[in-house]
Amino acid sequence: MGKLEGKIALVTGGNSGIGLATAKRFASEDAHVFITGRRDGELAAALKEIGKNVTGVQGDVSKLGDIDRLFSQIKREKGRLDIVFANAGVAKYASLGDITEEFYDSIFDINVKGLLFTVQKALPLLPDGASIILNASIVASKGLPSISVYSATKAAVRSFARTCEADEQSRAMIKSMVPLGRFGASDEIAKAVVFLASDDSSYVTGTELFADGGFAQV
Repeated sequence: MGKLEGKIALVTGGNSGIGLATAKRFASEDAHVFITGRRDGELAAALKEIGKNVTGVQGDVSKLGDIDRLFSQIKREKGRLDIVFANAGVAKYASLGDITEEFYDSIFDINVKGLLFTVQKALPLLPDGASIILNASIVASKGLPSISVYSATKAAVRSFARTCEADEQSRAMIKSMVPLGRFGASDEIAKAVVFLASDDSSYVTGTELFADGGFAQV
């Protein structure tokens, strides 16, 4: 009896790398796993490698129609989804100054838009106790050359995991935790930006300025 016996799992980008390795583990633990991939050839090879308890669905997570088709098939065949591993992503590199709109869109559309809508569209199929797992990266908080856009996508993923649709009750709770007892005004943030942009900050570099009413500091 596997650890995941009877579970229905989804691994986006399950045709290679971390996604394929995870899908193999899921299947070996007796989950039935759906995997997605953009390329038919790689998807077919992955299905053969996994061997059992697996269904392949060709699709691109940056295309919402493909995501809708994926979840329609899962609902039709299994009726629910117990595990979502939002793994699909791309890593491309360009230095600041060489970044084009096409380059930016090609990464954000998959790593951010694709991940967000994968999770959102999965929600109606998830029972209580279901697991949602997001694949981020250490570059969300570690600066490395030529990966500013990729790093930003992974920071967005980390932020999604932290926030997940704060409602009014959550806003009230956050407000109560701010030492100044209120949310900041736009102009207060603007003043901090002006400071960083002016010569007044000429000896400030590589630091984080928290204009947050003391929320992160007290």
